[in-house]
Order: sequence, then structure tokens, then C-alpha cells
Amino acid sequence: MWHAADGHAVRRIDWPSGPKGSILFLPGRGDCYEKYLETLDHWSRLGWTVTASDWRGQAGSGRLGNDPVTGHVDDFAVWIDDLGFLWKQWTTENPGPHVLAGHSMGGHVILRAAGEKAVDPEAMVLTAPMLGFHPAFVPDAVAHAAAKLMCALGDPRRPAWKWSEKPGQLPQGRALLLTHDRERYADEQWWREHRPELVMGPGSWGWVERAYASKRVLERRGFLEAIEAPVYVVATDHDRLVDYRAIERAVRRLPRAELNLFGDEAFHEILREVDSVRNLALEGIDGFLSLVAAKGEVSPA
Repeated sequence: MWHAADGHAVRRIDWPSGPKGSILFLPGRGDCYEKYLETLDHWSRLGWTVTASDWRGQAGSGRLGNDPVTGHVDDFAVWIDDLGFLWKQWTTENPGPHVLAGHSMGGHVILRAAGEKAVDPEAMVLTAPMLGFHPAFVPDAVAHAAAKLMCALGDPRRPAWKWSEKPGQLPQGRALLLTHDRERYADEQWWREHRPELVMGPGSWGWVERAYASKRVLERRGFLEAIEAPVYVVATDHDRLVDYRAIERAVRRLPRAELNLFGDEAFHEILREVDSVRNLALEGIDGFLSLVAAKGEVSPA
């Protein structure tokens, strides 16, 4: 565990120090780092010091809502502050260059933290970052207004969408949103059964409203353009959870970004996809990380 500035206890996991530098990995909404042990161990074996952390209010780091399964946060700034606090400690404890890596919501928070100067990584790796929402045909202004209304009409901590009929069980059809790999998908359920504290279902209406508000921060003119660190982004245009077009727009705005875009062979959890996809994604990421380790930075894409 590490403790945030206000004393809140948050889980972390660390691999032994490696000579290439250090990677801090942050998972997505409702995620747990157990889902990414395979990839984190892969980076460790390549010579990286690796740490992964929960977000407060998820996985084994407590809840911020009214029940054990709904994901809630009063504002994404809570996570920005937590990441900034951890970053200052972690970078003094581990060798550089220091890399931030994140999946989905983790990528969103990392980019915002970098733009707000809460962190100063030498490089970033983002997989399917949550920079837009699916379905994308609903205008953000309309969706945000609807979320604000739902918060005003009831407790913002109540779930925003329906979950499984069986508590603790993953909803039917969910695999078709995440990965083609049945064994890697089943691994998540195994962890939920053996560590019930990891079980999390839908986000709250408060989370939805704050997610749209945080997206507006990223879209401010000049915000992404001011992020100087190189960014390697992996995404798929068949993502059914986040809008890949928003990812493409962000990559164009970032001064030093590279996009590795997959098609219908990949769903949202690219690092948990079938080997033919996952290996290609890792090949690109590892090449980027090798340049970071060799030079401390990479040239603009």
C-alpha cells in the first residue's frame, strides 16, 4: 500500500529494480492491476523497474460510493492529486527515465496530469485511452447535460447503467467489448472469485458527469499542445467503449505522439488480446521504450 496526501490507502505492486528505467502503470475504470500482470512481468523481464497502482475507490483500494460495486469519484481532480503525490515519491525511489503507462481511463488521467504539470514523465504509453465516449454520435454537450440532470434528480453515487443479474458475475456479452481471447477474459473472473474486493460494476452518474467535465479540460485549446513528452498510443478503430476518432484527434494535437492503430482484429483491451494482436502491440511499445531507455527521450513521430 501507499498512502495519499490525505492518508487514503491505495494498493500497489512492484517488480525489482531494472537497469533500463522505470514504468508506472495505471489501469482503467473498474480495472485492477491483476489483469495486466502478464504485460507488467513482460516489461520487468526486459529490464524495466515496474510499478502498478490502483486508483483510489477501485479494486482493493476502497470505494467512494454508497455500495461495494459502483465506481464513483467526486471529481477526476482527486485522481490527478493522487497521481501527482505518488509520482513525486515514486520518481525519487526508482531509476529514470520515468515512463507513465495507462489503459483507458488511466490514459485519460495521465494525459490530464501531464497537461496540468502534476507529473513530468520522460515518455508515456497509452492503450485505448478514454478520450471520447462510445457511441460517438451523441454530442458531448447533450450527453453532459443529461448526466448533470441525472445527478440533480437523484444521488450522483447511484449506478448509471445496469450491471449483471448475478452479483459478482460479469455481464453476458461483455467479452465482445474487451477481447477476442477467451482465456485472458476468463482470467479476470478468476481474480474476482479469489479476491472479491476487486469486483466492480457500473460507474455512477457522478462519474459520468465528471468524465465529460474532465474531457472538456483535455479539449481546451493549447492543453494537449503543451505536453512536450513523447507519447506512444495504441488503439483500435473497432473499440466499442471509447471513441477512436477522439484518440486520433488527440494524437494530431500532441507535439510528439505516435499512433499504432488496429482494426477489427482488436477490441478495447489490446494488451489482453489474442497473441497475434497483443504481440504486435507489445513490439511497437517495446521499440518505443527501447528508444526512451537509450536516449532518455525519442524524436517526434
